[in-house]
Amino acid sequence: MRNNPSAVVCGPGGEICDWHGLVAAGRSGCEIHSLDDRLLIPLPEGSRLYFLPGRPAVGFNKSGKLELPGTGYTAVAAFLPPGYVALSLAAFNREGKAPLLPLYCYCAVCWYKGGFHVPAIRVDHDIKHDPSCFDMKKVYRAINCWLRKYPGNRLVRHHGMVCVREYGCPNAANLFLGRWEAPIAVSGGCNASCQGCISRQNLKMIQSPQVRISFVPTVKEIVEIAVPHLGKAPGAMISFGQGCEGEPLLQGNLIESAIREIRRRTKRGTIHINTNGSMPDVVERLAAAGLDSIRISLNSARPELYSAYYRCRKYSFDDVMESFRIAGKAGLWVSVNYLTFPGVTDDKAELAAFEKLLRTFKPKMIQWRNLNIDPDWYMQTVERAVPSKYPNHIGIPALMKEIRKKFPVIRFGYFNPPV
Repeated sequence: MRNNPSAVVCGPGGEICDWHGLVAAGRSGCEIHSLDDRLLIPLPEGSRLYFLPGRPAVGFNKSGKLELPGTGYTAVAAFLPPGYVALSLAAFNREGKAPLLPLYCYCAVCWYKGGFHVPAIRVDHDIKHDPSCFDMKKVYRAINCWLRKYPGNRLVRHHGMVCVREYGCPNAANLFLGRWEAPIAVSGGCNASCQGCISRQNLKMIQSPQVRISFVPTVKEIVEIAVPHLGKAPGAMISFGQGCEGEPLLQGNLIESAIREIRRRTKRGTIHINTNGSMPDVVERLAAAGLDSIRISLNSARPELYSAYYRCRKYSFDDVMESFRIAGKAGLWVSVNYLTFPGVTDDKAELAAFEKLLRTFKPKMIQWRNLNIDPDWYMQTVERAVPSKYPNHIGIPALMKEIRKKFPVIRFGYFNPPV
C-alpha cells in the first residue's frame, strides 16, 4: 500500500509546513491532479521554496475532492536547481487580484516519508553547476586576479562583478576557476520579445531577474577571455548567448571575427552559441568561421505557439527551422533547448510536431529545461494560440519515454556538452 504525499502550505505567519489532512496536488496545464508518489524525489540540494501570494493552497480530501486547508494558507512551490525538470507544477486557487509571479519555475512540492519531495527528474548528472563544486572565496580571489591582469577588459569586469557577484552565475564562476564552460556575452539587443524573457520585460508588474549587458565588447576583449580558457581548461568551452544578454546573432559580424581570431591562436576546445536561431545566414557564416556547437531554443514545435511566446521581430518560425537545417548540414553539434511546461510540452499535438522536427533535422541532443513563467499567464497565451477544450497531455515521463523509443540516438540532458 502506497503512502499519500501531504500538501505543503505557507501559514499566516510565513511558516512552511505540511497539512496531513490533504493529499498533495499538482498541476499540468490548467488541470489539477493528485501527485503520483512514484514520480517523487527528495527535494534536491540547491532548491528553493517559495510561497505564492494571492494563491491559496489546495489539496485533495479523503473523498477525492479539492479542498482549501483554511483561510490564510498560501500555496508553496519549489524552484529546482539546474539539471532537474519539473513533472508537475504547484496547484493553487488563484484569487482575482493576485500579482503576476516572478520568472521562475513553480514545481509542486509535498511532504513525503519525513521530508520535502518534488515531482521531478534529473536529466543531467553533470556537476558543473552543483553548489558543492564552488568555493566562492576562491572564485572571488580569481576574479580579482583577472581584473588586475586585464584592467581595461569590460567583459572580464561584467562577468566577474555582475554575473558572479550579483547573479551567482555558475558559468561565469567557472570562467574564473578556469574550467568547463565559460560565458561570452556580446549582445544587449534582441529581435524577439519573449513573454518570459529573463533579461528585459516591458510590463511594469513583472521584473526581469537579470539585466542585459550594456556594451558591445571588442574582438580583443573576447579573445583575452576565450584563448586562455580554451587553451587550458578541462572540458573547455566558450559560449556566446547568455542570460545577461539578448540575441547573440545580432552581433554576427563581431562573433565571426572573434571566432576566426580565436581559431588562429588555438584549435583546442569547443566554441558554442546559445541562440533563438532567427538568422540562418549568420549561422552559416559562423559555422564557416569555426563554430563547433549550437543550441536553438524553442518553447514549442508548433509555429502558432512559438510565435505567440517569442513575439518575433523581423524573423519567423521558418527562419528558425532553416537554422536547424544549416547547422546540421555544416556538421555542428545541434541541441534543442526545449522549454518544458507540464500539460503543454506533453500535449499530443505538441508531441507530433516535435517528432516531426526531430525526424527532419536530426539534432544531437535535447536539453530539457523548465520554462520559468507564471503558469496562469503562460496558459492564457497557450489557449489563445492553440485552443483546446479538453486536456490532451500524456505526462512528461511518458513524453520522454516516447521520444527515447523513437529517437534512441538523441542525447537527453540539460548542459552544453563539449564537442
